[in-house]
Amino acid sequence: MKIYSADTWTMEELQDQVADAGRRSLRVPAADSKRAVLETFGEVLGFPEHYGVNLDALNDSLHDFADSIGENGNAPVTILWQVAAAFRGDRSFGIICEILQDAESYAGNDLRVAAVLL
Repeated sequence: MKIYSADTWTMEELQDQVADAGRRSLRVPAADSKRAVLETFGEVLGFPEHYGVNLDALNDSLHDFADSIGENGNAPVTILWQVAAAFRGDRSFGIICEILQDAESYAGNDLRVAAVLL
């Protein structure tokens, strides 16, 4: 997982870099609470209705999402997660980063994550 500052890279510049690398980008907008972050990931990544909106469910659903990327010849994905300044102080921020890094390792080249600190 790479971490960028929004002061250094705009979202449009990062999306252009992702596209230039032959990847699809999915933008996860900023949220201020653990629950809101988990809900936003679920909405953007199209997690199933039974998604439990907790850290274990995020982990499981990210692995399922990673499994689906290569199906039907889809291009690899880069998730661009916008991280609100208020959320970076939340204890769950580090746990979510670990879950995202684990999903990257699991998926190989099919999934990359970039956190954009606002």
